[in-house]
Amino acid sequence: MSSDQSTVTVTDDFVPVIDLSARKEPGKRTEIAQAIGTALRRSGFFIIVGHGIPKDLTDRMFTVTNRFFKLPEPEKDLVASRPGVSGYRRAGGTLARSLDQKTPPDLCETFAAHVTGEMDDEERLKLGNEWASWTHKNIWPENPPEFRKVWQEYMTAMGELAADLMHLFAIALDLDEKFFDDKFDHHGSSIAVNYYPPQLTPPLPGQWRRGPHTDFGSLTILYQEDNRGGLQVLQGEDHWRDVSAIPGSFVVNIGDLMALWTGGRWVSTMHRVVTPHPDDTSSRLTIPYFYLPNHDASIEPMRPFTDSPTVERYDTVTVSEWVSRKVQKIFS
Repeated sequence: MSSDQSTVTVTDDFVPVIDLSARKEPGKRTEIAQAIGTALRRSGFFIIVGHGIPKDLTDRMFTVTNRFFKLPEPEKDLVASRPGVSGYRRAGGTLARSLDQKTPPDLCETFAAHVTGEMDDEERLKLGNEWASWTHKNIWPENPPEFRKVWQEYMTAMGELAADLMHLFAIALDLDEKFFDDKFDHHGSSIAVNYYPPQLTPPLPGQWRRGPHTDFGSLTILYQEDNRGGLQVLQGEDHWRDVSAIPGSFVVNIGDLMALWTGGRWVSTMHRVVTPHPDDTSSRLTIPYFYLPNHDASIEPMRPFTDSPTVERYDTVTVSEWVSRKVQKIFS
């Protein structure tokens, strides 16, 4: 890891582990929601277990995706596409640029697919013309042959889990449990897998596997390889904390849009993926699912803003405008 990580500590109550297994029980549901609300006020991050996603599905998703990234570059390039649209990217952009920070390109490859990319042509024409509003059809590789089927199954499972998390968010905010439902009834969510190739040469100064950034949308559900860390969350101005890679778990965090929605009461926190020790030449794969509201949803703070200086302040903003502006910065 880089030399500036002397302040790193292991995740504890800052990124708590929350067991969702009893979330269908009325009394427990409120208790779980309150625990989530506490985490989102404190760090914007928590780890979930007892989520109900079958291990067989996450195993198949990891295996098939890893097989794709190990293909020769010319074969992967057959499904390459422009920024913000589904497909393969040999260079995953520079996430720090979304916060107007100038850094070298991130050391990763990506493959992305979007829920809207599965719509037919006529339906996608209704999604507007904002840059990166995912009006294009998903591009799927022919190899591995089961890639598309597994990804579609995973997207469906993540969408169901994310919808229930939004219900718990509503309870935590003392709102009706279905408060957010009409903002997600044709949501524009996506999976954008990060593949970190073996690092055979030292990184440039300020270069990371994924540079410091905040997420853009409402919530992210991240699957990491068991027992393989690398994700860090910023506490305060310069205190980076490791997020544990717990077998069978997912890391959940909110993005800037959710922080705006709550008037800054919940926080969208800076995080990064560090470069490995020079002796570690293994690859790494992470699978984030980004749950985004409907492209045309108008988002406005549900309460007056707090005095937090980190929240971008808008009276209202549409989801497509918000995300397009962020994504353009990454690939500019």
